[in-house]
Amino acid sequence: MGRIAAIQMTSSHRVEENLTVAGGLLRAAKDAGAELACLPENFSFLGLQNADKLEVAEADGAGRVQSFLGATARDLGLWILAGTVNLRVDSTDRVANASLLFDAQGRRVARYDKIHLFDVAIPGRDEQYRESRHVMPGDRIVVVDTPVGRAGLSVCYDVRFPELYRALVAQGADWLAVPSAFTVPTGHAHWEVLLRARAIENLCYVVAPAQAGTHSSGRETYGDTLIVDYWGQVLARRVRDAGIVVADLDLDQLAQTRARFPVLQNRRLESPRLAMEPV
Repeated sequence: MGRIAAIQMTSSHRVEENLTVAGGLLRAAKDAGAELACLPENFSFLGLQNADKLEVAEADGAGRVQSFLGATARDLGLWILAGTVNLRVDSTDRVANASLLFDAQGRRVARYDKIHLFDVAIPGRDEQYRESRHVMPGDRIVVVDTPVGRAGLSVCYDVRFPELYRALVAQGADWLAVPSAFTVPTGHAHWEVLLRARAIENLCYVVAPAQAGTHSSGRETYGDTLIVDYWGQVLARRVRDAGIVVADLDLDQLAQTRARFPVLQNRRLESPRLAMEPV
């Protein structure tokens, strides 16, 4: 049994202000008994323009945000999954949208670069996003041991691609992290459904910290931070405003359920005996 926290924020274009808010919420998570706390996507910076992330991007392993994360993890004795941080890459006009995991000694133990980038026009609204214009997509999956079980890392738009989560569970994931900044229309239509589906089809806990509310850029995000169990039940949620939710992950019960309900072993589509017949 391990306790995990998911943190909801309304981040702005002011990095220091965001770090101050995050620091208080991380302390609240520790005080609530969490061993690991998850921050939302873009927790430290949500720019006025998409290109603003180029100005605040840090070198991998150094910078104000990464120093804050390491120091806070060490001071609190708390594992921290930093939703995403903008990191420099070998490009002058793009960055990595990187999810970073720090252990309770303040050491970085994992980095996942968001694979699926949000290049869409929102149906029914004059609202478009081209994340790939300023973000370099990742090219590898990441699964890592933590005090609350083996974590499979993902970010926001990744949640629409179930094959990613099959791969994470095949590598032993007990819980799936989905730090996000969902738009309001897509959040209202799909957020909870997608998260519970990923939990059910993989018999896996899902932890989804979110951005919520109206940001300094005028952008509005959906919120509704959720922790979902492997049976699709919502264990904790925060619909609006900054704050935390906590839940206990029962890994023994998870293992027993997977043994008694072996959906992960019953898959057949990857069997070499099943051939695709032409129509």
